[in-house]
Amino acid sequence: MTDTTTTRPDIKAIARRTLEVDFPAADAEAVRAAVTEDFVNTEAPPGTPPGPDGLVGMMRMLHSAFSDQRWEIHQVISEGDTVVIHCTHHGRHTGEFFGVPATGRTFAYAQMHLLHFTGDRATSHTAIRDDAALMRQLSAPRQD
Repeated sequence: MTDTTTTRPDIKAIARRTLEVDFPAADAEAVRAAVTEDFVNTEAPPGTPPGPDGLVGMMRMLHSAFSDQRWEIHQVISEGDTVVIHCTHHGRHTGEFFGVPATGRTFAYAQMHLLHFTGDRATSHTAIRDDAALMRQLSAPRQD
């Protein structure tokens, strides 16, 4: 008798690990391994290349702008080949970020990530981020 069952990859764990471990560590190889060659990041800035190189570039840009980064995961939901992550991105602004020079300020802002998978690799990413809250925290006059 042959076992014909197949084990589905734990896409929730893969998505969590990418945000909780790989992005904060700026682990390019792990990030590349988590996505397909034709990966599409619909939230990337204009001019960002598609595929793993674009995602690694975004990770490196965040790493150069922010120290002590972490993504606090509030909830992960999975259905079929889709994962949704509700989280808060925390860090310290220690490098230029989209024209805003380093301020040394800490920040925390809400995000939602929607990922589609084929097997154990993400094929696409869409995000909803409170970028306005982030920019207010980085550039608003100090209230000392």
